[in-house]
Amino acid sequence: MSEGEILVGDVGGTHARFAVVENSGKALRIARRLDLDAKFAQFEDAIRACLDRIGSVPSAASIAVAGPVTNGSASFTNRGWHASESGLEAMGFRYALLINDFAALAFGAQGLRPQQLRTIGPDLSGIADEPISIVGAGTGFGVSCLARYRGRQLPVATEGGHIGFAPSNGREIDVLRKLERRFGRVSVERILSGPGLENLFGALGEIDGRAGEPIDAAEIQLRAEAGDVACAEAVSMFCAIFGAVAGDIALAHGARGGVFIAGGVAQKLEKHLVEGEFRARFESKGRLDYFVKPVPTRLILSEDVAFLGAAQASLEFRETSS
Repeated sequence: MSEGEILVGDVGGTHARFAVVENSGKALRIARRLDLDAKFAQFEDAIRACLDRIGSVPSAASIAVAGPVTNGSASFTNRGWHASESGLEAMGFRYALLINDFAALAFGAQGLRPQQLRTIGPDLSGIADEPISIVGAGTGFGVSCLARYRGRQLPVATEGGHIGFAPSNGREIDVLRKLERRFGRVSVERILSGPGLENLFGALGEIDGRAGEPIDAAEIQLRAEAGDVACAEAVSMFCAIFGAVAGDIALAHGARGGVFIAGGVAQKLEKHLVEGEFRARFESKGRLDYFVKPVPTRLILSEDVAFLGAAQASLEFRETSS
């Protein structure tokens, strides 16, 4: 057994990334990445392949999963995989942890260096030891919170991406009406995600009487950059709604420590988030403007934050359980 090493993972319905993190007692460091090309029938098969590559069993395993963790276990619908902390312990790990991927991001975000972040809006420091929120647009829309209070902290995984969409102006109300006809209830994720950008573009086309074949999110972004007016409006509205939702989440969590933005879609829209209405809509909270204006908003640029967050969670949970 390799003391001081943690096998970490970032596992979703379509991806499975692993790494070995070393804990020197002073800082966490990614010592080795384990890019596995093979397709595995079971979660345990992927872990065994990692252990074969490492040549030993680290003392701990901490795996971030895209979905809820219940009583130390999680299921992967798109893979047919099942993972459990007891299963990891049976493979020789002394400490085993499964953690929601956005909860891992919440742990990791607080340790990111300035060069791993892009500030959106004013350069603010936030209030130390106050909660932070993570919001992320990718295949879906993820939300988590790191509750912090007087030296204590605890990640809170949520299904905040499925809160109801609240339009802020007449154009957005028209979008809501179009999407209601298609989906019934319209959640934030129906707009703030890759498929959501496609839904938004399609709804705007219906409102304006435009006919045409649907185009995917990547193409909408490319055409927006090239000056296509319809695509540019969809991207602009996406970023404005993103800011409004992020501000609402900051209010809900009391996130005076900061709001961090994650997800592949958000990273691709970095320029639009910085230059568009994101921050203005984040701050537009009526009587609570004063509460959110001092809250920093930062885009996560690092691809390692889930790894380091999972490792940090492993260390902290180990201390509290001992």
